[in-house]
Formats: sequence, structure tokens, C-alpha cells
Amino acid sequence: MASSKNQDDIEAAPDPVVVELAKIPTPTTTTVTKGSDPFLVTFNQPYDEENPLDWPTGRKWMVTDVLSATGFNRIMVSTIMAPALSTIANELNMSSTESAMSLSIYLLATVFGPPLIGPLSEIYGRQVILHASNVWFLVWNIVCGFAPTKGTLIAARFLAGFGASAIYSLAGGVLGDVWRPEQRGSSLGVYLIIPLLGAAVGPIIGGFMAARTTWRWMFWATSAFQAVMIFVSFFSFHESYAPLILRRRAQRLREETGESRIHTQGEIIDGGRSTIAVIVRALTRPLRLLLFHPIIQISAVLSGFNYGILYVVLSTFSTLFTSQYGQSVEISGLHYIACSLGELAASQVGAPLMDYLYKRLPAHKQVPESRMPLMFPSILITWAGALMYGWTAAYQLHWITVDIGVFIMLFGMQLGGLPTTAYVIDTYGDHTSSAMAAQQFVKSLMAFLFPLFAPSMYSKLGYGWGNSVLALAGLVLAVPLPIFLWKYGARLRSKAASTY
Repeated sequence: MASSKNQDDIEAAPDPVVVELAKIPTPTTTTVTKGSDPFLVTFNQPYDEENPLDWPTGRKWMVTDVLSATGFNRIMVSTIMAPALSTIANELNMSSTESAMSLSIYLLATVFGPPLIGPLSEIYGRQVILHASNVWFLVWNIVCGFAPTKGTLIAARFLAGFGASAIYSLAGGVLGDVWRPEQRGSSLGVYLIIPLLGAAVGPIIGGFMAARTTWRWMFWATSAFQAVMIFVSFFSFHESYAPLILRRRAQRLREETGESRIHTQGEIIDGGRSTIAVIVRALTRPLRLLLFHPIIQISAVLSGFNYGILYVVLSTFSTLFTSQYGQSVEISGLHYIACSLGELAASQVGAPLMDYLYKRLPAHKQVPESRMPLMFPSILITWAGALMYGWTAAYQLHWITVDIGVFIMLFGMQLGGLPTTAYVIDTYGDHTSSAMAAQQFVKSLMAFLFPLFAPSMYSKLGYGWGNSVLALAGLVLAVPLPIFLWKYGARLRSKAASTY
């Protein structure tokens, strides 16, 4: 029970149930107030120990770190088998198309997972969805390691990717649950440290495993790590979804007092709908956001294009150094370090900068649109890096210049990705997971599709002109869309507030 210091806010009544209700915390919602509804259950102000936003800092970081480490493993598995594709194809009698499918189908699964998993976390909570997806991913990743046929491997990769995709919708939701807007940058910066390593470290580890042992150890080793993370998360990951915490509090009060009129704001919104109706409404939310919300459409296009280009780089980078620079598979994989360093540097520079700029604003200007200015320098940095990477590779200049170009390119992408993510978290509140799921649908689709045309594009245009085309397309998208959000975002948010 919360403290009774807010009893003055509750209307007096002879009914002893109302006396008990005096212990219910004061509201945070502006829709219904305690004065107008004494049966409304909300968090105590200014502090409530059950409110995730009021958790001790140590617990917040623990939850963030568990997500980060879980994200690292799931993202690493998406690319770890890239250097071993030819070996796997020979052993399982796969064509080149089938071997490429065994890699990319994992990403295809992440197209469909978040729109289902994200909304479920807004019904059943973050905790149960994280644990369930952890176990699901572990089971199918183990199957990948023991796959006797190409069909088994491809199917297991898809199912493992489906479970792994939970992190894409959960991460933004949980960070929004426990961190306040002025801490958005620092929390994103710390969360991203480990997952950003995953996509690039995967091919490095995979390259050495492919050269020195069976490719199956790629899946066995990552499964062992996943088993450890399941154990750790079971004891250290606390439920962070505020509406669920309040529903549990309301249920506890109804049982203790016998007063059936006790309710939460979420239960008011559900309006007495059946369980099936609530689930259907939640599961269709990502689709409705994607179809009818310009904020999601624009952020999805911006982040999706960059995500697609990232996987173009990840899927072709090793081949560049083996084919044009004559390096071994093991050594070519080390160049992915430049990719990781670019993203890591951007997260550690951009995150505190975003918080610094936000806190310097007067209170009335601390709105989601204030994130947008950080995107503009990222545009120039990203596509200047893409041109440097493309043309230094085209002229086969020293490999370090290629790595520097990729470093600059991915630094710019990540610098622009931070404010985009923060904007969505700030805007969609309790439904951040659904919003991130809608965004991730486009991102994963682009990550799946873009690498399919990358080899033929570079074969016909070369790395120089190929990257020039990508840079031109990037500029066409990246310049007007953030300006549009910066100028009209507040109006769009006000219109969209009650439509999801």
C-alpha cells in the first residue's frame, strides 16, 4: 500500500471502503482525477516505489543491462554464420540461393515477430514476454546447431529469428518505462553499447569458427550464452510496464476491500471489452500505427532505409576484402570492427549530447520535436562516409581508408538513429512497444531485401557509383522528412493521441 499522505485529495464519505481508498495513490493522468473519481488507482506523486520511473537507479540499470546483453546475443546470431555459408552449403548440399536464404531468413522472421510480440507485452507485461521469447529463441537456436538437413536449418533459423525479434519491440518499451525524457540519451547510450557489437562481432567470431572448427559451434556457443542469460534475467529482470503494475494493484485492492468499483485508467480505456476484443485491439495496433500515423511512417522510412544500408554493408564487407584485397576469411572478418566502432562512438557521443541539448531547453520546449536537430549533422556525416567508403574501395586504396569511410558512415547512421528512437519513445508512452514494432516491421523488411540486390548492384556499378546512388537516395529521404517532423510533429501528435 502507498502512504496515506494524500487523504485530503479524496472526498469524505462514511463508507469505510472510501477510507481504505484514501491509501490509493494520486493520479498521473490528466483524463481522470482522484477528485472526480475516488476509485481510480494511480501512482503516488511525487514518489511511488512501485512506479518504474521512481525505481532506484541501480534497478533501472540492471533491467537495462539485461536487455542489452540479451540483445547482443540475438543480434549476433543474425550475422554469425555469414563467413561459413560456403562450408554449410557444401555439407548440407545447398545451392547459393538456399545458403543465402539460411542467413537472411532470420531477418525475415524479425519482420513478423515484433508486431505480434510488442502488443502482447502491453497486455501481459514485459517480464513474461522476455522470458518466453528467451526460451523460444534458445530452443530453435539449438536445433540450428544440430540441423541434419538444409530444410531443418532454414526452418529453425526462421523460428529462432521470430523469438529473437522480441528484443526490438521490448527494448524501446522498457527504456520508456523506466527512464524519464531527460535521461533518454544516457539510457539509450548504455543499452546500445553491447547490441551494437552484436551484428559486427558475429561475422568476426563466425570467421574464426568456420576456419578452425565445425560451423555448428556457432549455434552451440550462442545457445550456451543464451542459457546463461535466461538464468540471469529470471532473477534480475523486474516487471516494468506501469499499466500492468497498476492493474495488479487495483486487483489487490479489490480483493482486500471487496469494492468492485476500484479501477485503473487502462481499465477505463478498455471499456469493459472482452479479453478477445482487448487482444485483437492490441495486436492490430502496430498495423494501425503504420497505416495511419505519419510519425511512425516517417520514422520507419528513415530508420528502415539506414537499416537496410547497414545490412548491405554487413553482407558485402567481407567479400570486398577477400575478392579485391586478397585477404583470408579470418582477416576480412576483422574489418567489421570498424563497423562496430563507428556505431559505438556515435552512441557514446550522441547520447549525452542529446540529453545535454534537451536539458538546456526551457520546460515548455522540452517536447519530442526537440530531438530532431541532432539528426541534421548526421545526414552529412553518413553519406560523406558512404562516398568515401565506396570510392576508396573502387580505387582499391589502402584498406584503412575503406575502414575509415565505413566508420564515418555508421557513425552518422547511429547519430541519426538515436533521436529517431527517442522521438518515438517520447511520443507513444505506454504503447512504445507497439510503435517500435511498427517501425521494426519496415526496418527488418529493408534489412532482408536490400542485401538481395547489393551483389548485383556492386557488380554492375562498382563500389564507387553504387555507394553514390545509395548516398543520393539517402539525401532525398533524410533531408525533407526530419524537417517535416520538426515543423509539424506537434500537430500530428495532437491529432493522433486518441487513435490507438
